[in-house]
Amino acid sequence: MSEFAEPASSDRLERAAKALTANGFTTELLDDAAAARARVRELIPAGASVFTGASETLRLSGIEADLNGGDRYDAVRPRVLAMDRATQADEIRRQCAVPDFVVASVAAVTETGSVVVASASGSQLPAYAGGAARAIWIVGGQKVVPDLETALRRLSEHALPLESERAQVAYGQPSAVNHLLISHFEHRPSRVTILLLRSAIGF
Repeated sequence: MSEFAEPASSDRLERAAKALTANGFTTELLDDAAAARARVRELIPAGASVFTGASETLRLSGIEADLNGGDRYDAVRPRVLAMDRATQADEIRRQCAVPDFVVASVAAVTETGSVVVASASGSQLPAYAGGAARAIWIVGGQKVVPDLETALRRLSEHALPLESERAQVAYGQPSAVNHLLISHFEHRPSRVTILLLRSAIGF
């Protein structure tokens, strides 16, 4: 079992939540994915445009299906997947970059209050960094690490190999850390909500 697969202790989770809050991220400690799923529904009003990042956390929790299925929300991902990448690339880029909400997970959070996100394509990072009016990140407790150095090691040694396995099956090629976003502070109050779980989910 990888050292990065087990949820952090309660003390470490509390320490991370406190540091994230001090750094401008609205942070809520929740027990599990079911609680996060219910909370996401409370946070996003009906009719909002929502872009979901590719995430095992969202898929396994049912949040992805909630947001992209039915007609409660203006779901961006199904719409852009149906568009022609050759002729509608600019429109796809705009749709992904500035939704009302972006909902996803991250590779790691540190006990010092930083967030690490990795991407192969980079398509979701503009919304994460500031393009989306609101961001909601659901983070399993196993993603809490002491510091940035350990966060980058978690990414390369644990998350990337698992994501590469998934990408090989889904897309016929492995993943890569081609783009990296490290967020140390959020200047806009309440723009980013981190739902930090006491249990493990995702990579």
